[in-house]
Formats: sequence, structure tokens, C-alpha cells
Amino acid sequence: MKHVKKVSKRTRVITGTTLAAAIALGGFGAYSASASESTQAAAPAAAAKNVKGNATTTTTHLSIDAASKAAQAALDAAEKEGQKVSVAVVDRNGNTILTLRGDGAGPQSYESAVKKAYTAVSWNAPTSELVKRLDSAPTLKDIPDTLFLAGGAPVTAKNAPIAGIGVAGAPSGDLDEKFAQAGVSSLN
Repeated sequence: MKHVKKVSKRTRVITGTTLAAAIALGGFGAYSASASESTQAAAPAAAAKNVKGNATTTTTHLSIDAASKAAQAALDAAEKEGQKVSVAVVDRNGNTILTLRGDGAGPQSYESAVKKAYTAVSWNAPTSELVKRLDSAPTLKDIPDTLFLAGGAPVTAKNAPIAGIGVAGAPSGDLDEKFAQAGVSSLN
């Protein structure tokens, strides 16, 4: 005859609670799934009502292929001059599309590149030009996620900014910006 080990009260309570939770979550998941199906069924009816007039806008965005091409061109330009940099490409809203960290780039260069790209696209100007504006408006530098150092360049389409390219890690911002401009030029 096999010896059966007696299960403690604590183990039975924990097991029972776990089982009850699993059943409850299973029921909740089934309920959520059926709610999602009914929501999806209602969606076509809601989509049928279109807005009229000038209630919407259409924007132009840089494709991932174009962003990759520009970032690689900037990184290649830096490597050609023996510079170890990071490159960032952000969209019009400041969302990062992609980043490349070159071999040997400093740890601070990644974040700086993103901020330079965001700053350039936000003001539709190279960041070297924006640095000059700090004399008349010193509080500009207090805007979150911006960096007023040379190294950022805007990408435009139809005279409107659609992306920003930021480069950081070279010994001077002028070099960073030269490499960012190489990325922009690769798109023309």
C-alpha cells in the first residue's frame, strides 16, 4: 500500500485560492473576448459616419527605408572621418524612428542624438542656428527633450518638417551637424 502524504491546511487554502483565481480570470477573458467581438461588430456602423469639411489633416512621413538610408549615410560620413558617433532619426512628432550607435560611440551620444533630432524637427532649423536664438530667448533651452547644440538637421517635404536627424559623439557640434546634413543630402 502506498503512503499518502497529508496536505496541510495552508497548502489547501493556497491551492483553492489559485484555482478560484484561474477560473475567475478565465471567465473574465471569455467575457472580454465576447465584448471585443461585439465592439468590432459595432465598429463598421461607427465608421460609416464620416467627418465633413476641414476636420482632418493629412501629413507626410519619412518611411523607415528613407530613415535607414539617411542614418546610414550620416554614420558613414562620420566613419569616413574617423569619428565614433550615434545617429537618431525622429518623426515630426519627435517619436524615434530609428537610432544607430556607431562602434565605439560614447554612452551619452545616443540620448544627445535623439534630442538634437527632436530639436531640429521641432523648429525646422539646424540646431547650430537655434543655438544663436538662445541669446534673445534663453528659456528655449528649458523645453523638455531639446538640446541646443549643433548636430541636428531637419528633413523637409513640401517646405514642411517631416523628420529630424541628430548626430552626437564627434569632438565638435559642427562635425556632428556636418554628418547630419550628409544624412539629409542622401534623401535628395
